[in-house]
Amino acid sequence: MDILDNARSVLAYTEGMTYAQYLTNPLVRDGSERCLARISEAAVKLGSFAPDLLPNHDWTGIRGIGNLLRHDYDKLNIDKIWQIIEFKLQPLIIDIEVAMRANGIPEE
Repeated sequence: MDILDNARSVLAYTEGMTYAQYLTNPLVRDGSERCLARISEAAVKLGSFAPDLLPNHDWTGIRGIGNLLRHDYDKLNIDKIWQIIEFKLQPLIIDIEVAMRANGIPEE
């Protein structure tokens, strides 16, 4: 649920925003980055379960973004973060929701 909740939060924070608006809103950027770090940590805790259940996602990259956000934040590529928000989170949310329904896991 942590991955799902945080992915949804990022999309809610950035809904309707352009990249230019994202760049000029440090509050949204910081909140989004914090949620991405939580997604990363949750993916680490899931171990091989996540890629076994949802193999179409870059779990190595998902885990790795957390290290970048925590340790190499000064080298952060904001363009890459925006690409994750724009193209990676919604498919991840959809796949998690489908997997949860298929396995009889209720959303809380």
